[in-house]
Amino acid sequence: MADPLVVDASPLIILARAGRIDLLTVLGTPIHVPESVRREVQAHFDEAAAVLKSVDWLRTVSDAERLPLVRSWDLGAGESAALEWAQAHRPAHAIIDDYAARKLATVLAVRVTGTLGLALLAKQRGVISSARSLVEGDPNQEAGVPSTVAARARRALDRTVAGVTPR
Repeated sequence: MADPLVVDASPLIILARAGRIDLLTVLGTPIHVPESVRREVQAHFDEAAAVLKSVDWLRTVSDAERLPLVRSWDLGAGESAALEWAQAHRPAHAIIDDYAARKLATVLAVRVTGTLGLALLAKQRGVISSARSLVEGDPNQEAGVPSTVAARARRALDRTVAGVTPR
């Protein structure tokens, strides 16, 4: 049985805006969406909110018990809820982009992958022919991907194209 998957708002929003919500399934299905993440997505983002209502492998779940260690990091409600859910459903795998949340995932020993990691994995597996458009993003929209992370992802994509597997 595959490890449970949980997602935060940023990957949902970025992939919904790109029209590639299917890339979330590269790690498997179903993908759990804590209630706090659902509220965040539905309050602000039309594309992702529509996806939450229409995709059956995205399953809204109750927030897990609040953990003092997670809350002490002062993350957003969605990031906290995703990590708390992952802790409660070990060995869960979290799909999170936020840098601080990813650092906390390391502290908690929760496996984590971000949107760019999903794009690279999809490219490696032949699910998509190019991940570059997701990495570079639409210049008319804020994707939330830091330029340093995007630069590393472009280098990894270049290695993939050259036949070298990214690290």
